[in-house]
Amino acid sequence: MRSDLVQEQMALHNLTSWRVGGKAEYFCSPRSIEEVEAALEWCHKKNLDLTILGGGSNSLISDKGIKGLVLSMRSLAGLDVKEAGGRLQIVAMAGTHKSQLLRVFMQKRLAPALFLSGLPGDVGGGVVMNAGVSEDRTPKEFCEIVDWVETVRLDNGKAVRETIPAERIRWTYRHSEGWQPGVLVRVGLSCPLDVDEEIPSRVKEANRLRLSKQPLDQPSCGSVFVNPPGYKAGAVIDKCGLKGFSIGGATVSPKHANFIVNSGTATASDVDSVIKHVKQTVFELTKIELKTEVIYLGDWS
Repeated sequence: MRSDLVQEQMALHNLTSWRVGGKAEYFCSPRSIEEVEAALEWCHKKNLDLTILGGGSNSLISDKGIKGLVLSMRSLAGLDVKEAGGRLQIVAMAGTHKSQLLRVFMQKRLAPALFLSGLPGDVGGGVVMNAGVSEDRTPKEFCEIVDWVETVRLDNGKAVRETIPAERIRWTYRHSEGWQPGVLVRVGLSCPLDVDEEIPSRVKEANRLRLSKQPLDQPSCGSVFVNPPGYKAGAVIDKCGLKGFSIGGATVSPKHANFIVNSGTATASDVDSVIKHVKQTVFELTKIELKTEVIYLGDWS
């Protein structure tokens, strides 16, 4: 692999939506699938741990940083769009921001725009987390628009590509399995060409409501906790009197209790401490065990 593709001691805080976290021992941001393959083979040859960093919207990186190679997918971006058989078909590189997908569906006046308008992060992360919204919409999750994924994995130290149809993927609430092991590099998506001229105005209204209810002007990861069965996590946390609770620079948002925001001085440890306090308090008061949507990366020992 070309030496200029790898950086040492790369600061990672600006690559996550919380704006916290330490450095990567080694860092690579490939711009092509070939560069992903080269990075994986290099990592294997060096006997390093591998960490995949997508859009960073659901990631909490330790203040101690991440040992080994961090593979950032944000430069692996781009879309191909066509219409065929009464469907809109999109091939998206894994690092493509969801806002680019949204733009296509908005231009075509198609239903997926309604759930994508509220989602941060990249397309690969959307598959990993089966990203979606809690509102009653069709579609409302990634599993409803994904046709296939392409991955790169190692076989005896050599990179191998594999295309996996959506039917082989086990989709659950905010999770997917069946495409591993490997690194997601490309995703095929589609939806019916059922044009709805009201889509732009409906998206605009949904965004207006979101702005009024969510602290979108401060760094956060979006929703921290998965909604427990029969409940809204934010409402449960609010009922426990935790809005405004803070440790260091991390605060349970007074605007929406399922958001933990960075006031500007937060560390990853601050965020983690608030998460733990919220989970403990909610369990003590309600016996509801909250689970996070957050992916912890790096050294948390």
